[in-house]
Amino acid sequence: MNRPTFLRRSTALLLTLVLMVCAALPGFAAYQMPIQTASDTESVYLFNLDTGKPILRQNSDQQRYIASLTKMMTALLFLESGKDMNAEITIPTSLTQEFKDIQNANGSTMNLRIGETVRRIDLLYGLLVASANDAASVIASDVSGGDLTAFVAQMNARAKELGCTDTTFTCVHGLYDYGNVSTAEDLAKIAAACYANETYMQAANTLTYTLPATNLHQNERTIKSTNLMLDPEYAYHRDYVRGMKTGFTTLAGRCFVTFAQQDGHTYGLVVLGSDMNNIYRECAEILDWAFSNFSDRQLVDTETVLTTIPLTKCRTEEAVELYAASGLSGYGHADDEVTFEFSVPESTSATVKEGAVLGTATVYLDGYEMGTVDLVTHKEYVSDFRTDAKTTLLLMAALIGILIVLGFLTMVAGGGSLNLRRRSRSRKR
Repeated sequence: MNRPTFLRRSTALLLTLVLMVCAALPGFAAYQMPIQTASDTESVYLFNLDTGKPILRQNSDQQRYIASLTKMMTALLFLESGKDMNAEITIPTSLTQEFKDIQNANGSTMNLRIGETVRRIDLLYGLLVASANDAASVIASDVSGGDLTAFVAQMNARAKELGCTDTTFTCVHGLYDYGNVSTAEDLAKIAAACYANETYMQAANTLTYTLPATNLHQNERTIKSTNLMLDPEYAYHRDYVRGMKTGFTTLAGRCFVTFAQQDGHTYGLVVLGSDMNNIYRECAEILDWAFSNFSDRQLVDTETVLTTIPLTKCRTEEAVELYAASGLSGYGHADDEVTFEFSVPESTSATVKEGAVLGTATVYLDGYEMGTVDLVTHKEYVSDFRTDAKTTLLLMAALIGILIVLGFLTMVAGGGSLNLRRRSRSRKR
């Protein structure tokens, strides 16, 4: 495996691991669904990609048909294969029956033909922009050396690697429903891996794409994205939408996976089993709600006491007050609770200097770690010994002063008596 491929897979694996760990954490409930979906049977899963935190769940662990969302995995394996995307390949005769089956199932295509020479990058755009089933079959054949069954096995192996536990692929494009199933939560893991791939996202974010002429297509052709939210003229267009993939079959209903990015924050959304009249409305309303109700907020300031430590050897103070050395902000809902995990000594003895670092506090927002801050003092705490020593020195100084004054007075008094005796002797003479 070459280095760029290794890095892409590592990044994708890291993102999906975040999703796996956060989804498994107990006690972190998703928020109440802010909209009424067209059907209560729909699957919805909204998550924060930056943290992996689940935001909304509705039937998100329910296994169901996924239609052309299957093509996310097909594209991911294509890009991870390390093949030159700008190179050309010729569509083999071994796909003749496959093309007939796609046509008989009324599947969408980019009108590829047996014997046609095409660039791999054009196949990728055909797959993700036009959701072309024939492009999926050619890609699978190219990666697997002509063995579509072997490619499906690779799809299932990669899904397990990404932590998918309820996903089974039986075809490379999703046109055939039976046995080709997943869940909204599993698809989120696959989508996160796709999101980490720059080439995938360039294609998935493309509204229109021009296919060049080939040996069997004399003229250029333009294909348009099946993702209507990318179209500025569509009622539910949103500037924040990033990709990802649409899907539809009669059994699967309308399916959609997308990411949304705004003000440095990214959400992933999976909706399964909706209908054409509601799928984009639901996605727009859910994502609008997320960006309206979650924001950056200050979690910790430097002027509030976070915790105290019992103080020994100091009669004037019972405990040391500790403050955050620096402020900390986090992204979340206004109702999210801020909690702390402290790492501090059981007690400390005076003297404690002002500004001393006496531990750390790990800050959590709704149970998710936001960062760690040092804990410092805002004043000096003086020990009994130091206080007593100071008092003793002052008393000693005062005593010495008194002794000096008494000595001086004694000397003065003694000198006066001596002069008086001398004057008396003088008179007697």
